[in-house]
Order: sequence, then structure tokens, then C-alpha cells
Amino acid sequence: MSLFWRIFALNALVLGSATALLLWAPVTVSVPVVLTEAVILVAGFAVMLVANAALLRIGLAPLDRLTRLMTTVDLLRPGRRLPEGGRGETAELIRTFNAMLERLEQERVAGSARVLLAQEAERRRIAQELHDEVGQSMTAVLLSLKRAADEAEEPLRAELHQAQEITRESLDEVRRLVRRLRPGVLDDLGLVSALTSLTTEFATHAGLRVTRRFDPDLPPLDHESELVLYRVAQEALTNAARHAEADGVEVSLCHADGAVVLAVADDGRGTGVAHEGAGIRGMRERALLIGATLDITSEVTAGTRVRLTVPATGKS
Repeated sequence: MSLFWRIFALNALVLGSATALLLWAPVTVSVPVVLTEAVILVAGFAVMLVANAALLRIGLAPLDRLTRLMTTVDLLRPGRRLPEGGRGETAELIRTFNAMLERLEQERVAGSARVLLAQEAERRRIAQELHDEVGQSMTAVLLSLKRAADEAEEPLRAELHQAQEITRESLDEVRRLVRRLRPGVLDDLGLVSALTSLTTEFATHAGLRVTRRFDPDLPPLDHESELVLYRVAQEALTNAARHAEADGVEVSLCHADGAVVLAVADDGRGTGVAHEGAGIRGMRERALLIGATLDITSEVTAGTRVRLTVPATGKS
């Protein structure tokens, strides 16, 4: 039965019941209407409206559920579907909407994969240019300053030494940028070594007290999963250093129930609700790319905790 005929049948049932009640009830209407008869008529009219509203609410309940889902759906949290029970136009609409969600989620994953792969390629290109062009140029400037300082006399020698130190610090900063853009240690030494290097760098330059807990018997992961784990840890540490006002952070990597679990927890000021900024949205997109689950909790008295669960599928 279509939605139109269901609504028509519900209204016909209510009106028919009211008509039958008027025909067979021992009630008459005087002219002019007396108070008792008016009260009975108003009460009957109110009962008819309530019954009609209740029946319509039952008949349109699937559309209400569909409307709520449409206003709250988030493609970065996949898997939400409406039950497809029932028949008629409403059931067909729900099935169509669920199929559309499935298609959009698949297209979002494919699109995110292309964007993130292009982003990583661009990062590698920028890192290579920084290393080859800027790094080598600054190294040449550093050597020239050293030769000039060796041949100069005071007070020029002191000024050249100061310029040399500034150049050396700038060169170190360029190298740190290169390591963040392209984690070469991840390709060469693996995930644990890359995370150890990352946390050590944050502890040194961000002033965070970092505690590491890495399981020694982690299962092998493909390069894409390792890269996602590294980038999520990097973003979580960056958020802890920039926004959480944290003194310490704990980074753990463990193997549980056929999955590798990364957890980054800080002791900073939580918000009570995890703010979905660009960084967190980026982490969710990376998690979707490898079929991982990302959970973020933020409590006012307990800081923020980021937990990424990656299925252990082995190296590809």
C-alpha cells in the first residue's frame, strides 16, 4: 500500500468511527445547542483529532527516522543505516537512501585515498627540494662563513661566528621539516623506530614529557597502514603541544585481538567534547583509508585521548 492510501485509510477509519458513533449513539443535538451537548461534541472532536494524530504518527514514523538520519549522517563515521523492514514507498525510500549512503561512503574512501596519496607525493617532493636545494645552499653558506671567520679578526670574527650559529640553527630546522614531511626512518627502520624518533623530537623541541609503551611483538603491517599510524601519532602530538597545554603525553603501540592499537593520551585541558577541527577530520579520513577505527575522547579533568585501531593484515 502506498503512503497516500495508508494516510487515506487512517483518516477514513477515524471519520468512519466518528460517523458510526453519531449514528448509533443515543445523543441528539438541539437547536440551539445546549451546554451539555456542546461539551460532548467538543470532546468527541478532540478524541477524533488525537486518534488521527496518533495513527498518522505511527504511519509516518519511518520518515521521521529517515529525516533524523539525513540531518546527522557523517561520511567519516560510516556504517549508519536504517532498518529496511516493511513495504511500500517508505520502505523503498529507506532502501534507496541506504544504498546512496553506501555508494557515497565508497566514493569518499576512494576520493580520500587519491587526495592523501597526492598529498604524500607532494610532501615528498617538497622535502626533496628542501633537502637538495635549501639544505645544500645553507650548508655552502655555513662553510663560507666558517672560512671567513677563520681569516677575520675581532670584532668581525665574533659577528661571523654568530651568523654561523644562526645559519646552523636554520639548517637544523630545515632538516626537522624534511623529517616531518618525509619520515625516511619509517621506510628504513620501521614503525617503532619512526615513532621513537618522532616522540623524541617532540620531547626535545615542544617541551613535553613523553612516555613510550611499545609492544615488542607487533605483527607486520603494510606500508600504507604504517604511514597512517605515523601521521595520526604526529597529528595527535601536534595537537597536544599546540592546543592542550599539556605537560606530559603517553604514546602506546600494542597488539590486541588481531589489531594494532595506537593510543596517544595527554594530561592537558580537555574540552569535554572533542573539537572536530581540520586535524581530527584529516585523521578520520586517513583511518577510513585503511579500514581502521578512530576514537577520540576529551575530558575536562583527564585531557584528550586518541585511539586508532588498525586491522593487522600483514605486509603487502
